[in-house]
Amino acid sequence: MPIDPARALAAEPRSTTVRWDHKDIQLYHLGIGAGVPATDPDELRYILESQLHVLPSFATVAGAGMGVVGGLSAPGIDVDLAAVLHGGQRIALHRPVPVRGTARSTSRVAAVYDKGKAAVLVLRTEAADDDGPLWTSDAQIFVRGEGGFGGERGPSERLVVPDRAPDRTVEREIRADQALLYRLSGDWNPLHADPEFAKLAGFERPILHGLCSYGMTLKAVVDTLLDGDVTRVRAYGTRFAGVVFPGETLRIRMWRREGGVQATVTAVERDDAPVLADTLVETTGPVDPGL
Repeated sequence: MPIDPARALAAEPRSTTVRWDHKDIQLYHLGIGAGVPATDPDELRYILESQLHVLPSFATVAGAGMGVVGGLSAPGIDVDLAAVLHGGQRIALHRPVPVRGTARSTSRVAAVYDKGKAAVLVLRTEAADDDGPLWTSDAQIFVRGEGGFGGERGPSERLVVPDRAPDRTVEREIRADQALLYRLSGDWNPLHADPEFAKLAGFERPILHGLCSYGMTLKAVVDTLLDGDVTRVRAYGTRFAGVVFPGETLRIRMWRREGGVQATVTAVERDDAPVLADTLVETTGPVDPGL
């Protein structure tokens, strides 16, 4: 069987040193659509090195690390990339991500769940520098056709969407070349660039990285409800519920809640089909009701 849960879970964690500086952060921010309009001071804080703020979702690509594709080479895992989708992502920040850093990144398979027709792998990466822990990142990888091995089904909690109008709704355009730019931050899965590979995976054309829409959504929440203060984000998680294509537009609905902001994300062109669901940004301090 391509996935051997016992072997994958028993494997020794893999550690590597990761490094990043302002260029990596600027490239990541450009890849999630920052810098438009180019002279907007609120956008320049993501792009201009003299005043650079680091969006916490940068942790998912810092130094490339184990990554989604890299994690699929762990012992006990041998799967077809065409059967792989990123099912969900959560990061917990132990302190703000510095503009320049060197950290020890330790990665392992934290769980293997049996969803019947598919398997879900939880790839956990923990990063720390000389001053202590920086972040913990959990990537949930959905592998079609690899379930049915009799394993634990795993958690299935869902956030209840508030029964009221969103506190804020914003739209963010996805450039036609955005997936090509975003992949330069380290996710080289051809599903996001190669039309023929995308067809093999069942899509009419390359789809946007789930982590790109993930970063776009966090930026929208920070800019809209956290007054642009990236240091207020304590944790951020979502479930990738659908696909979005370059050239489409994200519609991000946000609700204030105790401890943070809840959101749902759709494509304007298919507003009844969620792209991101169960999205929660946990923050320090209450979200200002006057914003």
